Amino acid sequence: MSKVKSILFVGVGGQGTILASKILSQGLLESGYDVKMSEVHGMAQRGGSVSTQVRFGEKVYSPLIEKGKADIIVSFEKSEVARWLEYLKDGGHAVVNDYEIHPVPVLIGKESYPEGVKEKVQGEVKNSIFVKAGDIAKELGNIKAQNVVLLGAVIKALELENMDWDGVIERLVPKKAVELNKKAFRVGMDQVK
Repeated sequence: MSKVKSILFVGVGGQGTILASKILSQGLLESGYDVKMSEVHGMAQRGGSVSTQVRFGEKVYSPLIEKGKADIIVSFEKSEVARWLEYLKDGGHAVVNDYEIHPVPVLIGKESYPEGVKEKVQGEVKNSIFVKAGDIAKELGNIKAQNVVLLGAVIKALELENMDWDGVIERLVPKKAVELNKKAFRVGMDQVK
């Protein structure tokens, strides 16, 4: 593969955005790709925006994704995708967690949660996949696994499912959460047709 692929992960602090990016990066490295990853924590501890950028291919010179160049945007919270759509290239994919986290201004009634995000994204991005990752993770036993549900969907969308993802999850996820995350990963892949 000589073409570089660019994946932008966006979410809210505490959703596991960075761990999902690390699992993806490690799996790609172990499969022989050149990988670069950049992370921005922002106000992560206060529920603020978090983003990571992963680029991989035969040779990657920079981890940074320019506007209009992301092959995939992975949004861990529904409204976050709207903030980052300008980074998606024409024909790119959006993998979105159909899950809402209301920021403090919304919770105290100073602002309203954005309406129509799903419809806007589906109207602008032909290749959009909405996954109820939060609900799926709750059903599996822990909402914290929503990040790995989304990662499974991304792996399937990228057609990279034939790598040793179970092994990577075993090495990067705390031992007590390994089996849950393996299940979450498989269910996430099943969300993409």
